[in-house]
Order: sequence, then structure tokens, then C-alpha cells
Amino acid sequence: MAEFKVTQIKSEIGGTSNQRNTLRSLGLKRIGDTVVKEDRPEFRGMVSTVAHLVVVEEVK
Repeated sequence: MAEFKVTQIKSEIGGTSNQRNTLRSLGLKRIGDTVVKEDRPEFRGMVSTVAHLVVVEEVK
């Protein structure tokens, strides 16, 4: 299955509680943190919620 790498590039400060909770659910705690997730609809929805705070790259 395909995977993608999510890296937090901006702070969660000033965001809504939903955005902060979504970052935590993805496993991101601070700027520069990176996680690799499976390409599934649940994770794509989470990433779209915080798209302005993260960078997404495809992992081969």
C-alpha cells in the first residue's frame, strides 16, 4: 500500500481545537516532526484539516 510522509512546518498556536487535536492524532507534536502514514481516507481527511500547517510527500 502507498504511504505518505507528513511534516509539521507551522505552529498549532492560534488554531482551532479541532486542528490541534488532529495534529496530535497524526502524531505531530512540534514543528519539524515527521510521521509516515498509510494512504487511507482517514489520514487524507486529517491532513486536509491541517493542510496549511503541514507538508505532505509521497514515500516510494
